[in-house]
Amino acid sequence: MPTPVLICDDSSFARKQMARAIPASWDVEIGFASNGEEALEAIRAGRGDILFLDLNMPGLDGYQVLETIRREDLPTLVVVVSGDVQPEARERVRRLGALEFIRKPIDPERISELLDRFGIRLEADTTARRDLTGIESEVTDFDIYQEIANVAMGRAADLLARYLGVFVQLPVPEVRLITHDDLAGLLPDAHTEITAITQGFVSGPIVGEALLLFEEAHAQGLEDLLPELDCQAGEIRMDAANLLIGACLRGIADPLDAEFGLSHPVILPAGKPLTEQIRPFVRALAFRFVYRIEKHAMECELLLLFTEDSLPALSERVEALHA
Repeated sequence: MPTPVLICDDSSFARKQMARAIPASWDVEIGFASNGEEALEAIRAGRGDILFLDLNMPGLDGYQVLETIRREDLPTLVVVVSGDVQPEARERVRRLGALEFIRKPIDPERISELLDRFGIRLEADTTARRDLTGIESEVTDFDIYQEIANVAMGRAADLLARYLGVFVQLPVPEVRLITHDDLAGLLPDAHTEITAITQGFVSGPIVGEALLLFEEAHAQGLEDLLPELDCQAGEIRMDAANLLIGACLRGIADPLDAEFGLSHPVILPAGKPLTEQIRPFVRALAFRFVYRIEKHAMECELLLLFTEDSLPALSERVEALHA
């Protein structure tokens, strides 16, 4: 009888990747959950003897799913598959009962090696191709952008966590098309005192602008985390900008087979609306990330704005990932 395997991830593209990584020779029946609530319902119904679980999801996140599984003693073996690669994230999921932590993007050989190590045998006598038509048809370009954003955000958080010696909380990033008029809705209130750092980037026909925003109280929290550094506040903020913007862009560039060149970051002058200081655009593809430092008064927001002229080149590169 096939073993029920459940893949829980809010990204249909990530669910497809995970399903493809499961060897065709495994005697399993694959089910899918797009959020933590669906996953728990499936496990309670006996449809998830093995669970591949994402961490950062709307609603119940992966940590809360693990806590519920442990509290209710639900019958499932959990492997966490996440773009959040902070060392503390790995330790937390293991303490909550996960067998192991696997970083995104998925390495199929890593899946087989992992289950072999725990003595879990799922091999069958069949090598018939598994039908994934349903999950593959769900995937859109924006699903792929969203998953790329998740992985890029996790890479940047890992660097920030190591730099500051903290744990970084990661709300689910937003990816959407915006107009220049929409930009004001993504920015802090005009009366909020902020530090804004901008940096241009380009890779062939793909061009854009990054904007890192610190509310003043949160920027002070960043400086409080680094009291040993004998440098000006602006330098610390610029270092954080270089780290986060560079790491996020590398995370986006890798799956798109791109390499971004970056201009020098610039702190925008206070007292003038940010919408007037950002290069004008009609439409842009916006990636919005929020980084929160656990147990500290420090938070920042990162916007990556890809110009409308970049969209055909981005679509062409994303199309290759559908294959």
